[in-house]
Amino acid sequence: MAVTHIDAKGMKKKRRMGPKGRSVDLAVLEEIQALLGDEPRRRDLLIEHLHRIQDRYHHISAKHLVALAHEMKLSSAEVYEVATFYHHFDVVKEGGSAPPDLTVRVCESVACEMAGAMPLVNALRDGLGGRVRVQPVPCVGRCQYAPVAVVGQNPIDHATVERVTQAIDANATEAPVPQYIGLADYKQRGGYQILKACLEGARDCEGIVQALEHSGLRGLGGAGFPAGRKWRIVKGYPAPRLMAVNIDEGEPGTFKDRHYLETDPHRFLEGMLIAARAVGISEIYVYLRDEYAACRQILTKEIAALENSPPSVDQPLPAIHLRRGAGAYICGEESAMIESIEGKRGMPRLRPPFVAEVGLFGRSTLEHNMETLYWVRDIVEKGSEWFSSHGRHGRRGLRSFSISGRVRRPGIHLAPAGITMLELIDEYCGGMLPEHDFYGYFPGGASGGILPASMGNIPLDFDTLNEYGCFIGSAAIMVLSNHDSAKALALNAMRFFEDESCGQCTPCRVGTAKAVRLMEPDEWNEQLLEELSTVMCDASICGLGQAAPNPLRCVFKYFPDEVKSAPSDH
Repeated sequence: MAVTHIDAKGMKKKRRMGPKGRSVDLAVLEEIQALLGDEPRRRDLLIEHLHRIQDRYHHISAKHLVALAHEMKLSSAEVYEVATFYHHFDVVKEGGSAPPDLTVRVCESVACEMAGAMPLVNALRDGLGGRVRVQPVPCVGRCQYAPVAVVGQNPIDHATVERVTQAIDANATEAPVPQYIGLADYKQRGGYQILKACLEGARDCEGIVQALEHSGLRGLGGAGFPAGRKWRIVKGYPAPRLMAVNIDEGEPGTFKDRHYLETDPHRFLEGMLIAARAVGISEIYVYLRDEYAACRQILTKEIAALENSPPSVDQPLPAIHLRRGAGAYICGEESAMIESIEGKRGMPRLRPPFVAEVGLFGRSTLEHNMETLYWVRDIVEKGSEWFSSHGRHGRRGLRSFSISGRVRRPGIHLAPAGITMLELIDEYCGGMLPEHDFYGYFPGGASGGILPASMGNIPLDFDTLNEYGCFIGSAAIMVLSNHDSAKALALNAMRFFEDESCGQCTPCRVGTAKAVRLMEPDEWNEQLLEELSTVMCDASICGLGQAAPNPLRCVFKYFPDEVKSAPSDH
Protein backbone atom coordinates (compact mmCIF):
# COMPACT_ATOMS: atom_id res chain seq x y z
CA MET A 1 0.00 0.00 0.00
CA ALA A 2 1.23 3.54 -0.80
CA VAL A 3 -0.02 7.01 0.18
CA THR A 4 0.65 10.37 -1.47
CA HIS A 5 2.35 13.20 0.43
CA ILE A 6 3.77 16.65 -0.43
CA ASP A 7 7.52 17.11 0.09
CA ALA A 8 9.36 20.34 1.08
CA LYS A 9 9.45 21.51 -2.54
CA GLY A 10 5.73 21.06 -3.01
CA MET A 11 6.16 17.92 -5.12
CA LYS A 12 3.76 15.01 -4.84
CA LYS A 13 5.43 11.71 -3.96
CA LYS A 14 4.23 8.24 -3.03
CA ARG A 15 5.42 6.68 0.20
CA ARG A 16 5.21 2.92 0.79
CA MET A 17 3.30 1.91 3.90
CA GLY A 18 4.49 -1.51 5.04
CA PRO A 19 7.15 -3.95 3.82
CA LYS A 20 8.09 -4.55 0.20
CA GLY A 21 6.92 -7.69 -1.59
CA ARG A 22 3.73 -9.73 -1.33
CA SER A 23 1.69 -9.40 1.85
CA VAL A 24 1.02 -12.46 3.94
CA ASP A 25 -2.36 -14.11 3.46
CA LEU A 26 -3.49 -14.71 7.05
CA ALA A 27 -5.61 -17.72 6.17
CA VAL A 28 -2.66 -19.37 4.39
CA LEU A 29 -0.38 -18.46 7.29
CA GLU A 30 -2.72 -20.30 9.65
CA GLU A 31 -2.55 -23.33 7.33
CA ILE A 32 1.26 -23.26 7.43
CA GLN A 33 1.34 -22.87 11.19
CA ALA A 34 -1.00 -25.84 11.63
CA LEU A 35 1.01 -27.90 9.15
CA LEU A 36 4.34 -27.26 10.91
CA GLY A 37 2.88 -27.65 14.39
CA ASP A 38 5.59 -27.65 17.05
CA GLU A 39 8.44 -28.25 14.58
CA PRO A 40 11.31 -25.76 15.01
CA ARG A 41 11.45 -22.93 12.48
CA ARG A 42 15.23 -23.19 11.98
CA ARG A 43 16.74 -22.40 8.58
CA ASP A 44 18.21 -25.88 8.20
CA LEU A 45 14.66 -27.32 8.30
CA LEU A 46 13.46 -25.22 5.35
CA ILE A 47 13.51 -28.13 2.88
CA GLU A 48 11.74 -30.40 5.38
CA HIS A 49 8.98 -27.79 5.74
CA LEU A 50 8.70 -27.40 1.98
CA HIS A 51 8.17 -31.16 1.79
CA ARG A 52 5.31 -30.88 4.27
CA ILE A 53 3.58 -28.34 2.05
CA GLN A 54 4.21 -30.36 -1.13
CA ASP A 55 2.94 -33.58 0.49
CA ARG A 56 -0.22 -31.89 1.78
CA TYR A 57 -1.22 -29.79 -1.22
CA HIS A 58 0.66 -31.56 -4.07
CA HIS A 59 2.16 -28.20 -5.04
CA ILE A 60 3.58 -25.06 -3.39
CA SER A 61 1.79 -21.84 -4.22
CA ALA A 62 3.21 -18.32 -4.10
CA LYS A 63 1.07 -17.68 -1.02
CA HIS A 64 2.54 -20.76 0.66
CA LEU A 65 6.05 -19.47 0.03
CA VAL A 66 5.29 -16.02 1.44
CA ALA A 67 3.60 -17.48 4.51
CA LEU A 68 6.43 -19.94 5.13
CA ALA A 69 9.01 -17.16 4.76
CA HIS A 70 7.09 -15.07 7.30
CA GLU A 71 6.83 -17.98 9.73
CA MET A 72 10.55 -18.81 9.47
CA LYS A 73 11.64 -15.16 9.54
CA LEU A 74 13.31 -15.45 6.13
CA SER A 75 12.91 -13.33 3.04
CA SER A 76 10.54 -14.60 0.37
CA ALA A 77 13.45 -14.60 -2.07
CA GLU A 78 15.45 -17.02 0.12
CA VAL A 79 12.55 -19.45 0.32
CA TYR A 80 11.73 -19.11 -3.39
CA GLU A 81 15.30 -19.76 -4.57
CA VAL A 82 15.48 -22.95 -2.52
CA ALA A 83 12.04 -24.24 -3.52
CA THR A 84 12.64 -23.71 -7.23
CA PHE A 85 16.08 -25.36 -7.17
CA TYR A 86 14.74 -28.86 -6.42
CA HIS A 87 12.83 -30.92 -8.99
CA HIS A 88 10.33 -32.42 -6.55
CA PHE A 89 8.80 -29.12 -5.46
CA ASP A 90 6.01 -27.98 -7.79
CA VAL A 91 6.16 -24.20 -7.28
CA VAL A 92 3.15 -22.44 -8.79
CA LYS A 93 3.63 -18.76 -9.52
CA GLU A 94 0.97 -16.12 -8.78
CA GLY A 95 -1.94 -16.69 -11.15
CA GLY A 96 -0.58 -20.06 -12.34
CA SER A 97 -2.50 -23.32 -12.43
CA ALA A 98 -1.78 -26.03 -9.89
CA PRO A 99 -0.76 -29.43 -11.33
CA PRO A 100 -3.06 -32.46 -10.93
CA ASP A 101 -3.01 -34.04 -7.49
CA LEU A 102 -1.43 -37.21 -8.89
CA THR A 103 1.77 -37.41 -10.93
CA VAL A 104 3.06 -40.52 -12.69
CA ARG A 105 6.81 -40.29 -13.13
CA VAL A 106 8.46 -42.52 -15.73
CA CYS A 107 12.22 -43.04 -15.56
CA GLU A 108 13.91 -42.10 -18.85
CA SER A 109 17.54 -42.83 -17.93
CA VAL A 110 19.81 -45.35 -19.66
CA ALA A 111 18.42 -48.70 -18.45
CA CYS A 112 14.80 -47.60 -18.78
CA GLU A 113 15.36 -46.10 -22.23
CA MET A 114 16.80 -49.46 -23.30
CA ALA A 115 13.62 -51.11 -21.95
CA GLY A 116 11.22 -48.81 -23.82
CA ALA A 117 10.59 -45.88 -21.46
CA MET A 118 9.68 -43.29 -24.09
CA PRO A 119 7.03 -45.44 -25.83
CA LEU A 120 5.63 -46.05 -22.33
CA VAL A 121 5.47 -42.29 -21.65
CA ASN A 122 3.60 -41.68 -24.90
CA ALA A 123 1.22 -44.57 -24.28
CA LEU A 124 0.45 -43.36 -20.76
CA ARG A 125 -0.24 -39.84 -21.96
CA ASP A 126 -2.59 -41.18 -24.60
CA GLY A 127 -4.22 -43.84 -22.42
CA LEU A 128 -4.75 -41.83 -19.23
CA GLY A 129 -6.50 -39.03 -21.09
CA GLY A 130 -5.28 -36.19 -18.91
CA ARG A 131 -6.47 -37.82 -15.66
CA VAL A 132 -3.01 -37.42 -14.15
CA ARG A 133 0.24 -35.71 -15.03
CA VAL A 134 2.78 -37.96 -16.76
CA GLN A 135 6.40 -36.80 -16.38
CA PRO A 136 9.61 -38.30 -17.77
CA VAL A 137 12.18 -38.10 -14.96
CA PRO A 138 15.81 -39.07 -14.30
CA CYS A 139 16.81 -42.38 -12.74
CA VAL A 140 14.66 -43.46 -9.78
CA GLY A 141 17.09 -46.12 -8.51
CA ARG A 142 15.27 -49.27 -9.66
CA CYS A 143 17.22 -50.00 -12.84
CA GLN A 144 17.03 -53.79 -12.54
CA TYR A 145 13.24 -53.53 -12.96
CA ALA A 146 13.25 -51.31 -16.05
CA PRO A 147 11.11 -49.69 -17.27
CA VAL A 148 9.88 -48.15 -14.02
CA ALA A 149 7.01 -45.76 -13.38
CA VAL A 150 6.18 -44.19 -10.01
CA VAL A 151 2.51 -43.53 -9.22
CA GLY A 152 2.65 -40.90 -6.51
CA GLN A 153 5.28 -42.60 -4.34
CA ASN A 154 4.47 -46.16 -5.41
CA PRO A 155 7.07 -47.64 -7.79
CA ILE A 156 5.69 -49.87 -10.55
CA ASP A 157 8.41 -52.28 -11.68
CA HIS A 158 8.44 -53.55 -15.29
CA ALA A 159 5.79 -50.92 -15.87
CA THR A 160 3.08 -51.17 -18.50
CA VAL A 161 0.05 -49.00 -19.20
CA GLU A 162 -2.16 -51.68 -17.65
CA ARG A 163 -0.14 -51.95 -14.43
CA VAL A 164 0.05 -48.17 -13.99
CA THR A 165 -3.68 -47.80 -14.66
CA GLN A 166 -4.48 -50.50 -12.11
CA ALA A 167 -2.43 -48.66 -9.46
CA ILE A 168 -4.21 -45.40 -10.23
CA ASP A 169 -7.66 -46.99 -10.14
CA ALA A 170 -6.82 -48.65 -6.80
CA ASN A 171 -5.48 -45.35 -5.44
CA ALA A 172 -2.24 -47.23 -4.69
CA THR A 173 0.01 -44.17 -4.36
CA GLU A 174 2.01 -45.06 -1.25
CA ALA A 175 5.31 -46.93 -1.39
CA PRO A 176 4.96 -50.52 -0.14
CA VAL A 177 7.53 -51.47 2.51
CA PRO A 178 9.36 -54.73 1.71
CA GLN A 179 10.23 -57.41 4.25
CA TYR A 180 13.46 -56.58 6.07
CA ILE A 181 15.43 -57.48 9.17
CA GLY A 182 14.00 -55.41 12.02
CA LEU A 183 15.65 -54.48 15.31
CA ALA A 184 14.59 -57.58 17.28
CA ASP A 185 15.72 -60.01 14.57
CA TYR A 186 18.95 -58.11 14.06
CA LYS A 187 19.80 -58.32 17.76
CA GLN A 188 19.03 -62.05 17.78
CA ARG A 189 21.61 -62.47 15.02
CA GLY A 190 24.29 -60.81 17.13
CA GLY A 191 23.61 -57.26 16.08
CA TYR A 192 24.78 -54.26 18.16
CA GLN A 193 27.19 -56.36 20.24
CA ILE A 194 30.17 -54.65 18.59
CA LEU A 195 28.63 -51.21 19.18
CA LYS A 196 27.82 -52.11 22.79
CA ALA A 197 31.43 -53.14 23.34
CA CYS A 198 32.59 -49.85 21.84
CA LEU A 199 30.25 -47.78 23.99
CA GLU A 200 31.21 -49.57 27.19
CA GLY A 201 34.97 -49.49 26.56
CA ALA A 202 35.48 -53.18 25.80
CA ARG A 203 36.55 -52.20 22.29
CA ASP A 204 39.27 -49.61 21.87
CA CYS A 205 38.44 -46.77 19.47
CA GLU A 206 42.00 -46.61 18.19
CA GLY A 207 41.90 -50.32 17.41
CA ILE A 208 38.73 -49.83 15.37
CA VAL A 209 40.31 -47.03 13.34
CA GLN A 210 43.33 -49.24 12.69
CA ALA A 211 41.09 -52.11 11.59
CA LEU A 212 39.50 -49.87 8.95
CA GLU A 213 42.91 -48.64 7.82
CA HIS A 214 44.29 -52.15 7.42
CA SER A 215 41.17 -53.51 5.66
CA GLY A 216 41.69 -51.36 2.60
CA LEU A 217 38.03 -50.27 2.60
CA ARG A 218 37.57 -47.26 0.35
CA GLY A 219 34.62 -44.91 0.00
CA LEU A 220 31.94 -46.76 -1.97
CA GLY A 221 30.00 -43.71 -3.09
CA GLY A 222 32.38 -43.37 -6.02
CA ALA A 223 35.37 -41.31 -4.91
CA GLY A 224 37.20 -44.25 -3.33
CA PHE A 225 38.99 -42.31 -0.56
CA PRO A 226 40.38 -44.72 2.10
CA ALA A 227 37.81 -44.89 4.89
CA GLY A 228 40.25 -45.40 7.76
CA ARG A 229 42.37 -42.45 6.65
CA LYS A 230 39.27 -40.25 6.55
CA TRP A 231 38.42 -41.27 10.12
CA ARG A 232 41.96 -40.42 11.20
CA ILE A 233 41.82 -36.99 9.55
CA VAL A 234 38.45 -35.99 11.02
CA LYS A 235 39.41 -37.27 14.45
CA GLY A 236 42.36 -34.89 14.40
CA TYR A 237 40.13 -31.79 14.30
CA PRO A 238 38.62 -30.19 17.42
CA ALA A 239 35.21 -31.29 18.73
CA PRO A 240 32.30 -31.04 18.25
CA ARG A 241 32.48 -33.15 15.12
CA LEU A 242 29.51 -34.10 12.95
CA MET A 243 28.73 -36.89 10.49
CA ALA A 244 26.85 -36.60 7.19
CA VAL A 245 25.71 -39.84 5.55
CA ASN A 246 25.12 -39.66 1.81
CA ILE A 247 22.23 -41.82 0.56
CA ASP A 248 21.32 -39.54 -2.34
CA GLU A 249 22.18 -42.37 -4.78
CA GLY A 250 21.23 -40.50 -7.97
CA GLU A 251 23.79 -41.86 -10.44
CA PRO A 252 21.87 -43.59 -13.26
CA GLY A 253 22.37 -47.32 -12.89
CA THR A 254 23.00 -47.29 -9.11
CA PHE A 255 20.63 -48.92 -6.60
CA LYS A 256 22.88 -50.74 -4.10
CA ASP A 257 22.13 -48.42 -1.16
CA ARG A 258 18.39 -48.91 -1.61
CA HIS A 259 18.88 -52.68 -1.73
CA TYR A 260 20.76 -52.79 1.57
CA LEU A 261 18.38 -50.40 3.32
CA GLU A 262 15.39 -52.47 2.21
CA THR A 263 16.90 -55.72 3.47
CA ASP A 264 19.23 -55.11 6.46
CA PRO A 265 19.04 -51.46 7.63
CA HIS A 266 20.50 -52.06 11.10
CA ARG A 267 23.78 -53.33 9.69
CA PHE A 268 24.20 -49.88 8.20
CA LEU A 269 22.99 -48.13 11.37
CA GLU A 270 25.39 -50.10 13.56
CA GLY A 271 28.30 -49.37 11.23
CA MET A 272 27.38 -45.70 11.28
CA LEU A 273 27.27 -45.61 15.08
CA ILE A 274 30.54 -47.54 15.41
CA ALA A 275 32.17 -44.94 13.18
CA ALA A 276 30.63 -42.15 15.25
CA ARG A 277 32.02 -43.65 18.46
CA ALA A 278 35.48 -44.24 17.01
CA VAL A 279 35.82 -40.71 15.62
CA GLY A 280 34.01 -38.86 18.41
CA ILE A 281 30.91 -37.69 16.53
CA SER A 282 28.25 -35.80 18.49
CA GLU A 283 25.44 -35.65 15.89
CA ILE A 284 24.63 -37.54 12.69
CA TYR A 285 22.70 -36.30 9.65
CA VAL A 286 21.42 -38.94 7.22
CA TYR A 287 20.55 -37.51 3.80
CA LEU A 288 18.18 -39.84 1.92
CA ARG A 289 17.05 -39.32 -1.66
CA ASP A 290 13.36 -38.46 -1.96
CA GLU A 291 12.62 -41.28 -4.42
CA TYR A 292 13.30 -43.85 -1.67
CA ALA A 293 9.96 -43.47 0.15
CA ALA A 294 9.98 -47.04 1.46
CA CYS A 295 13.51 -46.60 2.82
CA ARG A 296 12.37 -43.41 4.55
CA GLN A 297 9.59 -45.32 6.32
CA ILE A 298 12.03 -48.06 7.32
CA LEU A 299 14.67 -45.68 8.69
CA THR A 300 12.12 -43.52 10.51
CA LYS A 301 10.71 -46.57 12.28
CA GLU A 302 14.00 -48.34 12.99
CA ILE A 303 15.90 -45.28 14.21
CA ALA A 304 13.06 -44.59 16.66
CA ALA A 305 13.12 -48.24 17.80
CA LEU A 306 16.88 -48.09 18.30
CA GLU A 307 16.67 -44.86 20.29
CA ASN A 308 13.98 -46.42 22.51
CA SER A 309 16.08 -49.57 23.03
CA PRO A 310 19.76 -48.54 22.81
CA PRO A 311 22.56 -51.11 23.06
CA SER A 312 23.86 -49.53 26.27
CA VAL A 313 21.69 -47.82 28.88
CA ASP A 314 24.68 -45.97 30.34
CA GLN A 315 26.16 -44.58 27.14
CA PRO A 316 23.75 -42.46 25.06
CA LEU A 317 23.80 -42.59 21.29
CA PRO A 318 24.51 -39.46 19.25
CA ALA A 319 21.44 -37.68 17.91
CA ILE A 320 20.41 -39.00 14.47
CA HIS A 321 18.64 -36.60 12.09
CA LEU A 322 16.98 -38.05 8.98
CA ARG A 323 16.83 -35.50 6.18
CA ARG A 324 14.95 -35.85 2.92
CA GLY A 325 16.41 -34.90 -0.44
CA ALA A 326 14.21 -33.22 -3.04
CA GLY A 327 15.31 -34.48 -6.43
CA ALA A 328 18.73 -33.01 -7.19
CA TYR A 329 21.47 -35.31 -8.50
CA ILE A 330 24.10 -32.71 -7.64
CA CYS A 331 23.43 -33.34 -3.93
CA GLY A 332 25.32 -36.61 -4.30
CA GLU A 333 28.42 -34.38 -4.25
CA GLU A 334 29.44 -34.13 -0.59
CA SER A 335 29.56 -30.35 -0.21
CA ALA A 336 26.33 -29.87 -2.19
CA MET A 337 24.67 -32.38 0.13
CA ILE A 338 25.91 -30.42 3.13
CA GLU A 339 24.50 -27.19 1.67
CA SER A 340 21.15 -28.98 1.23
CA ILE A 341 21.15 -30.28 4.80
CA GLU A 342 21.66 -26.69 5.91
CA GLY A 343 18.46 -25.72 4.06
CA LYS A 344 20.05 -24.13 1.01
CA ARG A 345 20.31 -24.81 -2.71
CA GLY A 346 22.52 -27.84 -3.27
CA MET A 347 25.50 -26.18 -4.90
CA PRO A 348 29.05 -27.51 -4.48
CA ARG A 349 31.46 -25.48 -2.42
CA LEU A 350 34.83 -24.32 -3.61
CA ARG A 351 37.63 -26.16 -1.82
CA PRO A 352 39.74 -25.87 0.26
CA PRO A 353 38.65 -25.97 3.00
CA PHE A 354 37.48 -29.56 2.69
CA VAL A 355 34.44 -30.82 4.58
CA ALA A 356 36.62 -32.84 6.96
CA GLU A 357 37.78 -29.50 8.35
CA VAL A 358 34.88 -27.11 7.66
CA GLY A 359 31.76 -29.04 6.80
CA LEU A 360 28.24 -29.14 8.15
CA PHE A 361 27.38 -25.97 10.09
CA GLY A 362 31.06 -25.03 9.93
CA ARG A 363 32.19 -28.02 11.95
CA SER A 364 34.60 -30.84 11.13
CA THR A 365 32.46 -33.43 9.33
CA LEU A 366 32.88 -37.13 8.59
CA GLU A 367 31.08 -37.66 5.27
CA HIS A 368 30.38 -41.22 4.13
CA ASN A 369 28.34 -43.12 1.60
CA MET A 370 25.83 -45.52 3.11
CA GLU A 371 27.45 -48.71 1.78
CA THR A 372 30.86 -47.77 3.18
CA LEU A 373 29.32 -47.78 6.67
CA TYR A 374 27.39 -50.97 5.91
CA TRP A 375 30.66 -52.97 5.92
CA VAL A 376 32.09 -51.50 9.15
CA ARG A 377 30.52 -54.03 11.53
CA ASP A 378 31.75 -57.02 9.49
CA ILE A 379 35.28 -55.60 9.26
CA VAL A 380 35.51 -54.91 13.00
CA GLU A 381 33.87 -58.23 13.92
CA LYS A 382 35.70 -60.52 11.47
CA GLY A 383 38.96 -58.62 11.21
CA SER A 384 40.49 -56.45 8.53
CA GLU A 385 41.98 -59.52 6.81
CA TRP A 386 38.47 -60.86 6.14
CA PHE A 387 37.63 -57.96 3.85
CA SER A 388 41.04 -57.63 2.22
CA SER A 389 41.24 -61.39 1.55
CA HIS A 390 38.59 -61.08 -1.16
CA GLY A 391 39.53 -59.92 -4.63
CA ARG A 392 40.70 -61.03 -8.06
CA HIS A 393 43.42 -60.08 -10.48
CA GLY A 394 45.53 -58.45 -7.78
CA ARG A 395 42.75 -56.32 -6.25
CA ARG A 396 41.47 -56.41 -2.65
CA GLY A 397 38.00 -56.25 -1.13
CA LEU A 398 34.36 -56.72 -2.11
CA ARG A 399 32.18 -54.64 -4.40
CA SER A 400 28.41 -54.41 -4.64
CA PHE A 401 27.73 -54.21 -8.36
CA SER A 402 24.40 -52.68 -9.43
CA ILE A 403 23.85 -54.47 -12.74
CA SER A 404 21.10 -53.62 -15.21
CA GLY A 405 20.54 -53.92 -18.92
CA ARG A 406 20.63 -56.94 -21.23
CA VAL A 407 21.48 -59.72 -18.77
CA ARG A 408 19.34 -62.58 -17.48
CA ARG A 409 19.77 -61.73 -13.80
CA PRO A 410 20.08 -57.99 -13.22
CA GLY A 411 20.28 -56.74 -9.63
CA ILE A 412 22.83 -56.39 -6.82
CA HIS A 413 25.70 -58.85 -7.12
CA LEU A 414 28.32 -58.91 -4.35
CA ALA A 415 31.55 -59.95 -6.04
CA PRO A 416 35.31 -59.72 -5.50
CA ALA A 417 36.92 -56.40 -6.38
CA GLY A 418 38.83 -56.77 -9.62
CA ILE A 419 36.39 -59.15 -11.27
CA THR A 420 35.99 -58.55 -15.01
CA MET A 421 32.81 -57.74 -16.90
CA LEU A 422 32.91 -61.05 -18.74
CA GLU A 423 33.24 -62.90 -15.43
CA LEU A 424 30.35 -60.95 -13.93
CA ILE A 425 28.07 -61.77 -16.84
CA ASP A 426 28.95 -65.47 -16.84
CA GLU A 427 29.22 -66.18 -13.11
CA TYR A 428 26.72 -63.80 -11.53
CA CYS A 429 24.25 -62.59 -14.17
CA GLY A 430 23.36 -65.87 -15.83
CA GLY A 431 24.65 -64.71 -19.19
CA MET A 432 23.10 -62.34 -21.70
CA LEU A 433 19.40 -62.30 -22.55
CA PRO A 434 18.30 -64.60 -25.37
CA GLU A 435 19.09 -63.18 -28.82
CA HIS A 436 21.30 -60.49 -27.28
CA ASP A 437 25.05 -60.43 -27.82
CA PHE A 438 27.36 -58.53 -25.46
CA TYR A 439 28.19 -55.23 -27.16
CA GLY A 440 29.45 -52.82 -24.48
CA TYR A 441 28.93 -51.53 -20.96
CA PHE A 442 28.87 -48.50 -18.72
CA PRO A 443 31.30 -49.53 -15.93
CA GLY A 444 30.42 -46.70 -13.55
CA GLY A 445 26.98 -45.27 -14.22
CA ALA A 446 26.20 -42.52 -16.70
CA SER A 447 29.38 -40.61 -15.85
CA GLY A 448 31.80 -43.56 -15.91
CA GLY A 449 32.16 -43.79 -19.68
CA ILE A 450 31.33 -46.65 -22.07
CA LEU A 451 33.56 -49.56 -23.02
CA PRO A 452 33.14 -52.11 -25.83
CA ALA A 453 32.72 -55.85 -25.33
CA SER A 454 36.27 -56.37 -26.57
CA MET A 455 37.41 -54.67 -23.35
CA GLY A 456 35.32 -56.86 -21.08
CA ASN A 457 38.36 -58.47 -19.48
CA ILE A 458 39.60 -55.40 -17.57
CA PRO A 459 39.59 -55.81 -13.75
CA LEU A 460 36.81 -53.66 -12.28
CA ASP A 461 38.01 -51.62 -9.33
CA PHE A 462 39.19 -48.17 -8.35
CA ASP A 463 41.91 -46.85 -10.65
CA THR A 464 41.89 -49.79 -13.07
CA LEU A 465 39.83 -47.98 -15.72
CA ASN A 466 41.43 -44.54 -15.59
CA GLU A 467 43.81 -45.15 -18.46
CA TYR A 468 40.84 -45.96 -20.70
CA GLY A 469 39.01 -42.70 -19.93
CA CYS A 470 36.52 -44.42 -17.60
CA PHE A 471 36.04 -45.13 -13.89
CA ILE A 472 34.06 -47.56 -11.75
CA GLY A 473 32.54 -44.95 -9.39
CA SER A 474 29.74 -46.57 -7.40
CA ALA A 475 29.97 -49.78 -9.48
CA ALA A 476 26.79 -49.13 -11.47
CA ILE A 477 27.11 -51.34 -14.53
CA MET A 478 24.69 -51.11 -17.46
CA VAL A 479 25.14 -53.88 -20.03
CA LEU A 480 24.55 -53.12 -23.71
CA SER A 481 23.79 -55.64 -26.45
CA ASN A 482 23.84 -55.61 -30.24
CA HIS A 483 20.31 -54.14 -30.07
CA ASP A 484 21.65 -50.93 -28.49
CA SER A 485 23.53 -47.86 -29.65
CA ALA A 486 26.38 -46.45 -27.57
CA LYS A 487 25.89 -43.17 -29.42
CA ALA A 488 22.21 -42.91 -28.49
CA LEU A 489 22.87 -43.82 -24.86
CA ALA A 490 25.73 -41.30 -24.62
CA LEU A 491 23.20 -38.67 -25.71
CA ASN A 492 20.80 -39.94 -23.03
CA ALA A 493 23.56 -39.50 -20.43
CA MET A 494 24.39 -35.98 -21.62
CA ARG A 495 20.73 -34.95 -21.47
CA PHE A 496 20.71 -36.17 -17.89
CA PHE A 497 23.74 -34.01 -17.03
CA GLU A 498 22.19 -31.00 -18.76
CA ASP A 499 19.04 -31.40 -16.67
CA GLU A 500 20.91 -32.00 -13.42
CA SER A 501 23.61 -29.31 -13.66
CA CYS A 502 23.16 -27.00 -10.69
CA GLY A 503 23.98 -24.00 -12.89
CA GLN A 504 26.68 -22.57 -10.62
CA CYS A 505 29.55 -22.69 -13.11
CA THR A 506 29.41 -21.78 -16.79
CA PRO A 507 31.49 -24.69 -18.20
CA CYS A 508 29.01 -27.22 -16.84
CA ARG A 509 25.78 -25.23 -17.20
CA VAL A 510 26.43 -24.12 -20.78
CA GLY A 511 28.73 -26.98 -21.79
CA THR A 512 26.22 -29.77 -21.14
CA ALA A 513 23.48 -27.89 -23.01
CA LYS A 514 25.72 -27.21 -26.01
CA ALA A 515 26.95 -30.81 -26.03
CA VAL A 516 23.36 -32.07 -26.25
CA ARG A 517 22.65 -29.81 -29.24
CA LEU A 518 25.82 -31.03 -30.95
CA MET A 519 25.05 -34.69 -30.23
CA GLU A 520 21.45 -34.65 -31.49
CA PRO A 521 22.25 -34.63 -35.25
CA ASP A 522 23.29 -37.85 -36.96
CA GLU A 523 26.74 -36.45 -37.71
CA TRP A 524 28.89 -35.41 -34.77
CA ASN A 525 31.51 -32.69 -35.03
CA GLU A 526 34.39 -34.46 -33.28
CA GLN A 527 36.72 -31.47 -33.11
CA LEU A 528 34.08 -29.16 -31.63
CA LEU A 529 32.84 -31.75 -29.14
CA GLU A 530 36.39 -32.49 -28.02
CA GLU A 531 37.13 -28.81 -27.47
CA LEU A 532 33.93 -28.47 -25.47
CA SER A 533 34.76 -31.59 -23.44
CA THR A 534 38.21 -30.25 -22.59
CA VAL A 535 36.77 -26.99 -21.27
CA MET A 536 34.17 -28.83 -19.18
CA CYS A 537 36.76 -31.20 -17.69
CA ASP A 538 39.31 -28.48 -16.94
CA ALA A 539 37.07 -25.68 -15.66
CA SER A 540 33.97 -27.18 -13.99
CA ILE A 541 33.79 -26.75 -10.23
CA CYS A 542 32.77 -30.33 -9.39
CA GLY A 543 32.68 -33.83 -10.76
CA LEU A 544 29.39 -33.46 -12.64
CA GLY A 545 30.81 -31.22 -15.34
CA GLN A 546 34.22 -32.88 -15.20
CA ALA A 547 32.81 -36.37 -15.87
CA ALA A 548 29.92 -35.49 -18.19
CA PRO A 549 32.03 -35.79 -21.39
CA ASN A 550 33.22 -39.33 -20.61
CA PRO A 551 30.49 -41.20 -22.54
CA LEU A 552 30.75 -39.06 -25.70
CA ARG A 553 34.54 -39.31 -25.72
CA CYS A 554 34.25 -43.09 -25.40
CA VAL A 555 31.94 -43.22 -28.40
CA PHE A 556 34.60 -41.55 -30.57
CA LYS A 557 37.33 -43.75 -29.13
CA TYR A 558 35.68 -47.17 -28.93
CA PHE A 559 32.59 -47.03 -31.17
CA PRO A 560 33.81 -45.03 -34.22
CA ASP A 561 31.45 -46.77 -36.63
CA GLU A 562 28.44 -45.44 -34.74
CA VAL A 563 29.53 -41.82 -35.12
CA LYS A 564 29.31 -42.20 -38.87
CA SER A 565 26.07 -44.16 -38.91
CA ALA A 566 23.98 -45.08 -35.88
CA PRO A 567 21.92 -48.31 -36.08
CA SER A 568 18.74 -47.76 -38.08
CA ASP A 569 16.45 -48.76 -35.21
CA HIS A 570 17.71 -45.73 -33.19
